[in-house]
Amino acid sequence: PEVTGAKLGFIALTDAAPLMIAKEKGLFEKFGMPDVEVLKQASWGATRDNLMLGGEANGIDGAHILTPMPYLMHTGKVTQNNQPMPMAIVARLNYDCQAISVAQEYAGTGVGLDASKLKDAFAAKKAEGKEVKAAMTFPGGTHDLWLRYWLAAGGIDPDKDVSTIVVPPPQMVANMKVGNMDVFCVGEPWNEQLVHQGVGFTATTTGELWKGHPEKALGLRAAFIDKNPNATKAILMAVMEAQQWCEAMENKDEMAAIIGKRQWMNVPTADIIGRLKGDINYGNDRVATGTDLYMKFWKGGVSYPFKSHDSWFLAENIRWGKFAATTDISALVDQVNREDLWREAAKD
Repeated sequence: PEVTGAKLGFIALTDAAPLMIAKEKGLFEKFGMPDVEVLKQASWGATRDNLMLGGEANGIDGAHILTPMPYLMHTGKVTQNNQPMPMAIVARLNYDCQAISVAQEYAGTGVGLDASKLKDAFAAKKAEGKEVKAAMTFPGGTHDLWLRYWLAAGGIDPDKDVSTIVVPPPQMVANMKVGNMDVFCVGEPWNEQLVHQGVGFTATTTGELWKGHPEKALGLRAAFIDKNPNATKAILMAVMEAQQWCEAMENKDEMAAIIGKRQWMNVPTADIIGRLKGDINYGNDRVATGTDLYMKFWKGGVSYPFKSHDSWFLAENIRWGKFAATTDISALVDQVNREDLWREAAKD
């Protein structure tokens, strides 16, 4: 590799496991990059800001990131002064295992996959002059899109019937505890923690909206890749090996113990392990064990960054006005998606 290190960001979420495990198991070292740092980011906004800076300027070179974010940054939609930040997606990190959870006060509505059961309750709350708040983690990100898809399918207009607010994943449970929102969409372990703390319940997991859906990506600054093609390949190889390790069911207990550590997620293993294995306690007296809704990291082509998956998120962002209807989706995907680099790394 051209360099022995790189700075990679992550948010305290179970789906950042491939980066945490690659670091913990010495996989970056194995591929010639012992100095890779995996650095905790407070929010997706912080991830974006640090990517804008770059690793050499005390920011980061790449990150565990919401799949649409590199596109939103590349086009300057979410950057300061709308300055485009050339970005690349080099791998997908996981499928599934995000969820939409609701405050305990809605337990009587029977809301689940069908959001329409919240319609009357939300309307009644608004009639009292109160705001109905729906929280997600970043505008135009995966959680924003899952939440909008679900609400709209239930006849609730995410732009008119609710107020959407942005809350970083690790702060979701605390915010619902004090009544800051009625519903939220976030990745694990935060939905499971919510249920364990009795603050709310899960209406649906995202795998029930779309089974085997793409979620997080490994995003890198285009400038880093141009300068360090071999280091990029080494990072990819380490992450891919970590994804294979994360996929194996026999590793889940050890994995939960590792990623729950203070420097990673700082969460008790009990809040991580259930949904990691596909055992879902929804709260609200609903439990499903041994489901296939566990988080996928490798098997079935998970790691490969399919362009069609990126295109789906772009189409949804056009639907909700983040991108113009005239956007040339395939041209944009060709600029950002570097499946060629993934294939190269996989050959080795």
